[in-house]
Amino acid sequence: MAKVLRCSDVNPGCSFEARGNSEAEVMSKTTEHARMVHNMRVIPDELLSKTRSAIHEVAEARGQEAGT
Repeated sequence: MAKVLRCSDVNPGCSFEARGNSEAEVMSKTTEHARMVHNMRVIPDELLSKTRSAIHEVAEARGQEAGT
């Protein structure tokens, strides 16, 4: 199941969203975002932990066919 992290869950006001097939993929995208956009050269362990806990699974929308 896909995973997602919304930066605003950790840093209010930021609209960035990272999606991936694993926590590692989401964290990789998120740390790159933090470095490039938020100018964070070093990301404290406490923030990494808070970020990991904000990642959640995304239920994929399933459409229904008419008459079923």
